[in-house]
Amino acid sequence: MKHPIKKILEKRNLGMPSGIPSFCTSNSIVLEAILEYYLYSEEPVLIECTANQVNQYGGYMNMTPSDFVEYLHNIADKVGFPKDRIILGADHFGPLVWADKEENEAMENAKELVRLAVLAGYSKIHLDTSMLLGTDDISKRLSDEIIAKRGVELYKVCEEAFIERCKKFPNSIHPVYVIGSEVPIPGGEYDEKETLNVTSAKDFENTIRIYDRIFKENGFDDVWENIIAIVVQPGVEFSNYDIHDYNRNESLELCEKLYEYPFLVFEGHSTDYQSPIKLKEMVEDGVAILKVGPALTYALREGLFSLSLIEKEIIKDDDKRSNFIEFLEEVMINNPKDWKKYYQGNELEKELQRKYSFSDRSRYYMARQDINEHINQLFENIDSNNIPLGMIKQYFPNLFLEMKSQQNSNAKNIVKINIKNVVKDYDYAVKN
Repeated sequence: MKHPIKKILEKRNLGMPSGIPSFCTSNSIVLEAILEYYLYSEEPVLIECTANQVNQYGGYMNMTPSDFVEYLHNIADKVGFPKDRIILGADHFGPLVWADKEENEAMENAKELVRLAVLAGYSKIHLDTSMLLGTDDISKRLSDEIIAKRGVELYKVCEEAFIERCKKFPNSIHPVYVIGSEVPIPGGEYDEKETLNVTSAKDFENTIRIYDRIFKENGFDDVWENIIAIVVQPGVEFSNYDIHDYNRNESLELCEKLYEYPFLVFEGHSTDYQSPIKLKEMVEDGVAILKVGPALTYALREGLFSLSLIEKEIIKDDDKRSNFIEFLEEVMINNPKDWKKYYQGNELEKELQRKYSFSDRSRYYMARQDINEHINQLFENIDSNNIPLGMIKQYFPNLFLEMKSQQNSNAKNIVKINIKNVVKDYDYAVKN
């Protein structure tokens, strides 16, 4: 069976600028919203998790790769979404989580991670070996040679794991792979003071040349049948305060060079918060895999905050309110590990970043049981009251017309509609 992403490459070679969004999230409400959006289409949906979220030691979701598959499939069953239309993706799978370890230990952990992913049925693997490890010289940029050498080691493990998987599941789809050295950190973020440099056509070709040589040195002669994308920096990124919009003129030389490699597309990371038009331009220019993550959970947080403001007006007894905004802030202050090194400035500036930063570090707290208890209390409080349509217009102005025709929608659905508006932008971008 042909991998669905390979069909996208075939369409592109026929002159149709097709693409696919890569929804990189593990939040259950967000995943419900994504699967509901595509429920009545026939398109595959690419859901990815990062090595930070899911790994053999649990990650911040406390899940192994197979645990995440079960978790996602349970959500699909709840929505009624066909599981065979889900493409499972592994994002930044490599030594990322163990970058502070010496090379042998970090790479052994990375090999076990990708092995477990393939065995669990992940069929789109981002082999990310772009980071410095504990024994690397931090004064120098990691060479493309070392990046490729480590990437090929992981590829070998994946291929062996696929053979093992096929013994149990003979109809498994062969994985496709994404490589490349110009990889933004998971979740995005760049310094507004720094210049954002688009990958040069020369560096793109150098990545292919070096990988090709090292693959062949390791006995992989037909590897480009399985590698479908290179991660590049096409000129998009976001930070706590800023969004760097796509400018196709800046990436013109890079994108023109892609025409010489019809078996490849670009994968664009950190495409969050780009306008629908900019996203469509990226797909037209060859950035056919559009990765999005924080923008989805930002829409979740945005919706929850708006409901919290409604709650403050309709629930006068403070003891009965969820006080979600205040509780989330309290939890983040008492557990600063997942935001402290990312948010700088005075106390007010850090407070505003915890709430409204585009990097949305609050997403790391949304899987906590106490946070979900407050979310459920918020939903119950909203649903137990008749919310005037005028309040919906006040707090959800972008959703007002849609909500006007769905006056019986519950609180959770209101939040999911906010998330689906982000999904809609990506769906528009990849359509012919």
